[in-house]
Amino acid sequence: MRPRRCSGSLPLFSHAMAIAVLCLATLPQAAPGQAEAPKVVTEEFMVPSGHPGIDLYVRNKHATGASKFGGERILLFVHGATYPAEATFDLRLGGLSMMEFVARHGYDVYLVDVRGYGRSTRPPEMDQPADQNPPIVRTETAVKDVGAAVDFILMRRHATGINLMGWSWGTSIMAWYTAQNNARVHKLVLYAPLWVHYAGSLAGSGKLGAYRNVTPDAARDRWLKDVPPDKKAETIPAGWFEAFAAANLASDPAGSKQSPPVMRAPNGVVQDARERWAEDKPLYDPEQIRVPTLLVHADWDQELPISMLQAFFAKLTNAPYRRYVEVGEGTHFLILEKNRRQLFDAVQAFLDETFKPGD
Repeated sequence: MRPRRCSGSLPLFSHAMAIAVLCLATLPQAAPGQAEAPKVVTEEFMVPSGHPGIDLYVRNKHATGASKFGGERILLFVHGATYPAEATFDLRLGGLSMMEFVARHGYDVYLVDVRGYGRSTRPPEMDQPADQNPPIVRTETAVKDVGAAVDFILMRRHATGINLMGWSWGTSIMAWYTAQNNARVHKLVLYAPLWVHYAGSLAGSGKLGAYRNVTPDAARDRWLKDVPPDKKAETIPAGWFEAFAAANLASDPAGSKQSPPVMRAPNGVVQDARERWAEDKPLYDPEQIRVPTLLVHADWDQELPISMLQAFFAKLTNAPYRRYVEVGEGTHFLILEKNRRQLFDAVQAFLDETFKPGD
């Protein structure tokens, strides 16, 4: 394998578990009189999924020089139904990504792309026309992929548990994993939580193929469809959507070569939406979640409306404590919008707190 390099990085190297590349990223300069922003090291791994021929892309960021972390200061993020984690959670906008934001606070931060997304292995069905195979990568499969990533992190850091965060479909992945593995989870963060009675744009109708193609224009239309007309111009700062679209296309070399360029996403999540969520048939029981849980929602998110969050929240009866935060003037894509710092700050405060019931 030919080594890859990043500016100021070490060459790519391989070992039995993974392939890693180290990059040093200097975050935005501190204001005069403030401490200089710490440098963050990036490491990338291809982690075996446990399924022959399928490896999972895992990225890690932490402060330069740090290598020992308690599980309560480790966070793993997983993406939603369409876009890979690196194009959302670690997309640098205004010089900073959410992943870097949390790493600057002393955390060991990871993201994972489940199979079929981003740089993880694309199942062989994605090398064929979509209509030649049924939907691939159901939620149950995604939960197993997250489990493989968690196992890798626990072994790497000699930890017994970590924090988990999911966005959109990723909330179902992380919540289902937690319901099965409470002992391995310290805290759970669900941003734009998905629950039953789903009637969002992905459910649709008609026959489903193995995957779907999403153009940048379609992505923008879905993003802004619920924003008041007089707010659309300011919701996404200038250049941010273009950076998002470019990052997604770069993560799918095959799709980006089509005309027009597309981002390909497996349809297993859509099949689950039709068969389970839209039909009021939960994939898991929230009452089995026994860790502190934070839910975050934005008021213009009609893809997964606040009523869905509230119904889910009411079922978290065995969490030691639970809360939700509603952010004004934000959409399903709050993590990429002008008010994203409210999401960042709410999540960071939840991770940092040492609150215990009865305090």
